[in-house]
Amino acid sequence: MKALTVIPGRADQVRIEDRADPVPGPGELLVEGRLLGICGTDYDIVEGHGYGWAPPGRERLVIGHESLGRVLTAPPGSGFEEGDLVVGIVRRPDPVPCTPCAHDEADFCRNGRYTERGIKELDGFGAQRWVTETRYAVKLDPALGDHGVLLEPASVLAKAWEQTDHFATRTSWRPKVVLVTGAGPIGLFAALLAVQRGLEVHVVDIEDSPPKRALVNDLGATFHTGDARDIGVAPDVVIECTGHGPLVFGLAELVAPDAVICLTGISPDASEVPLCADRVNRDLVLENIVMFGTVNAGRRNFEQAADVLAKADPGWLDRLITRRVPLEGFTDGLHKDEDDIKVVVDLWA
Repeated sequence: MKALTVIPGRADQVRIEDRADPVPGPGELLVEGRLLGICGTDYDIVEGHGYGWAPPGRERLVIGHESLGRVLTAPPGSGFEEGDLVVGIVRRPDPVPCTPCAHDEADFCRNGRYTERGIKELDGFGAQRWVTETRYAVKLDPALGDHGVLLEPASVLAKAWEQTDHFATRTSWRPKVVLVTGAGPIGLFAALLAVQRGLEVHVVDIEDSPPKRALVNDLGATFHTGDARDIGVAPDVVIECTGHGPLVFGLAELVAPDAVICLTGISPDASEVPLCADRVNRDLVLENIVMFGTVNAGRRNFEQAADVLAKADPGWLDRLITRRVPLEGFTDGLHKDEDDIKVVVDLWA
C-alpha cells in the first residue's frame, strides 16, 4: 500500500512510501482508506511550525486525521461488517490514565500524555489501508458517501456546541442570536449547527468570498465582511473560529449580557496590540459573560456530528468539498486556492 509520511518539525519532507499492508489485531478493523481531509494542523506539521510528533523511536509520521474508509475485515460480533463506511476517532487516552481519560473523555486529558492519529505519536489515516480498534471507529449512514470525510471537523463543532448549550443553561433565558467569526470549514459547520438549533445566525469573515457567502446564505444565515464590531449585532453566543487574538479579546465588548463565547481557533501569528485588560475583565464580570476554549472531540461528539451531517442538505455538503487531489497532490492541497473551502485527498488517485 501507499502512505503519506512526513518528518514533523522539518519543512518539505512529505513523501509517498510503499509500506506493507497492516494486519489487524484482536478487536481491530482493517479499513480501506478512501478520502483524507486536509486542514491547518496538517499544514503546521508539514511546514515545521513546531507541531506534530512521530511515533516513539521513529523519524517519520503517517499524516492525516480527517479520515473516511470502508471496512475490509471486522471481528465477529463487533457491530461492524465488510463494506461499512467508517471514520476513525483521532485522540487516544493517556496511559496513566488521568480522570477524564479513564472515563472515555480523552479530549479533556489533564496531563497531556494523550496520543492522536496523524498528529501526536500515532500514525494517521493518510494510507490506503489502516487499522483501528472498533471502539475508535464510527459507522456512518451509507447515504453520506464521500461527505463522511467531513465528520472529524464537524465533530469539533459538535463538541463546541455541546459545551455552549451547557453554559447557556445557567439561567432561564435561552440564546437567540449567534455570531460565527470566520467562514472556513470550522465556521461553516458552526453556522450549520446553529441553524439546526433554530437560531438567528450571522457569519463574519475578513474578506468576501462568493462561494462562502452563498453557503452561508443558503443555510438561511447572514454573511458579513469586515470588522465584527461594525455589523450591528449583539450576539448571545459567539463561536470564534479564527484564533485572531485581537478579535478574541474584543468580543467581550460586543456581546449581549450573559453571553457565551466559545473559542475554537488557534493562530500561528504573534499579534501584539494594545489591550485594556481591566476593561475586558470588567465586561466579563459585570455582564456574566462566559469565555472558554475547546479542542478535539470525543466519541459522542463524532456521533452527534454524524447526525448533523445526515440532516444537512447533501448538495450543501458537496459544495464544501471544493477540490480533490491525488496522493501526489497532497502538498499542493495544503495551499488553498482563492475559493477553496475543504480540500481532500483521494487516496487511490
